[in-house]
Amino acid sequence: MISKLKIIPLGGLGEVGKNMTAYEFGSDIIVVDCGMGFPDEDMYGVDIVLPDISYLKSNADRIRGIILTHGHEDHIGAVPYVLKELDVPIYTTALTAALVELKLEEHDLLYNTQIFTKKPGSVFRLGCFTVEFIHVNHSIPDSVALAINTPIGTVIHTGDFKIDLTPISGGMIDLVRFGELGNEGVLAMLSDSTNVEKPGYSASERKVGETFNKLFLGCDKRIIITTFASNVHRLQQIITAAAKYGRKVAVTGRSMENVLRVSMVLGYMDIPENVLMDLEQINKQPKNKVVIISTGSQGESMSALYRMAFSEHKQIHIDSGDRVIISASAIPGNENMISRVIDELFHKGAEVIYDRNTDLHVSGHACQEEQKMLLGLVKPKYFIPVHGEHRMLVKHAELGRIMGVQPKNIVIAENGKVIEITKKAITCESTVPSGAVLMDGSGAGEVGSVVMRDRHRLAEDGMVVVVLPYSSYDHKLMSDPEIVTRGFIYVKEAEELMDELKRVTLESVESCEEQGINDWTGIKARVKNNLSGYLYKTTRRSPMILPVITEI
Repeated sequence: MISKLKIIPLGGLGEVGKNMTAYEFGSDIIVVDCGMGFPDEDMYGVDIVLPDISYLKSNADRIRGIILTHGHEDHIGAVPYVLKELDVPIYTTALTAALVELKLEEHDLLYNTQIFTKKPGSVFRLGCFTVEFIHVNHSIPDSVALAINTPIGTVIHTGDFKIDLTPISGGMIDLVRFGELGNEGVLAMLSDSTNVEKPGYSASERKVGETFNKLFLGCDKRIIITTFASNVHRLQQIITAAAKYGRKVAVTGRSMENVLRVSMVLGYMDIPENVLMDLEQINKQPKNKVVIISTGSQGESMSALYRMAFSEHKQIHIDSGDRVIISASAIPGNENMISRVIDELFHKGAEVIYDRNTDLHVSGHACQEEQKMLLGLVKPKYFIPVHGEHRMLVKHAELGRIMGVQPKNIVIAENGKVIEITKKAITCESTVPSGAVLMDGSGAGEVGSVVMRDRHRLAEDGMVVVVLPYSSYDHKLMSDPEIVTRGFIYVKEAEELMDELKRVTLESVESCEEQGINDWTGIKARVKNNLSGYLYKTTRRSPMILPVITEI
């Protein structure tokens, strides 16, 4: 029997988000990353998108562990939901572990989960797999790539990475180790494709610190800065600049407060004495002595910056005495939300600085030359671009060919495709269940396809409610039906149509009586079908129709 390594992406291919990849050999499975995605604009009422783990649930007894490369939501956000279905241990670095623990605590799962904390350079065994953590640079500390040693060879899984020669902390990416593994022989590499469309190199995080210094120098306004809550290096640079210019710092937004607290406890941040203050104290300080760090860089409707912009924040009121700095790039799909917040901040009279040309943000992902450098060091036999939309994967595959990987040895896969690797060949033919699981964050749980279809109909065509008052004595209609519409037509301007809807309803009820249909389900089905057909014929619309029978 030929020994095969199976690599099964369950999320993160053809999309940005919900990264999850299963590695399978013989009777052993390990899972790399466990991320969530963000809903599209047409996913009404959906708060988060999770990978479909049907395949993992059906093979739960074979899973040896979940390995997390770093602490971003698209790599750890699904952990509590997955652990409600699977009882498996987690292996990751210290900061990522602390962020996961916060999530598990919210879901009452913390004390039922084994979390093993490992340092970059650590090597540990899970079934037939031996896993090594390799230090990489990214926009959150404690990020690692993985060298996964399998019975047929070593696979490099880069996670998210960049090559930062002057990082804020932690040292530069361990290129030496990647080179050593390349010289020993690497069977396959799965590599981050996010910035593959950008030529050159990604800028160092230190450039943002230089920009902060320029924006703080001589500023006589209160400074409000929003950035990604998880960008610990960015938070450090803001606080360092504030201390340099004699300002005190307050933080608003739960996720920002959590990351700051965890980073301080674990020693990932160096906070000068007497710089941090409680949010309640900001109005006791002169405006030109205050910096507020806020969540909301993506225009999220519940974020602190959004609430400031729309006068909903309890402690912070925006006016012409504020300079608002947006130190983040827009995640694809969030551009409109961000623009709306920026416009509202301008309405309030604030000075808003958001131009990318001012080096307010640098990416945590490798650009083309960095990706080529890693390919050149690792020299993989097989190459699988991951973490990106389809065009990004195709572009990354081209870089693989440029760097000497044989075209037949490069696979552009999709979620659910099973990549099978032997020492002699790579194929991608079979599939496992995959896709998106939509979750309603209100606590209602999973949003199924039927519910989502109904939400689309309500959003596009509205709703018609038909109230039928029936006698509980003889099951006869006691009066004309009452028709109520929402999101379909304005009743006063469509009296003729409303009269026609009543006529169709009464004809439907009469036809039920003539045919001896007297159960409520049959009557409602007849009314619904007849009204639906009439409305589509006359209006070319298909509103949701809800017949309601009231017994009197």
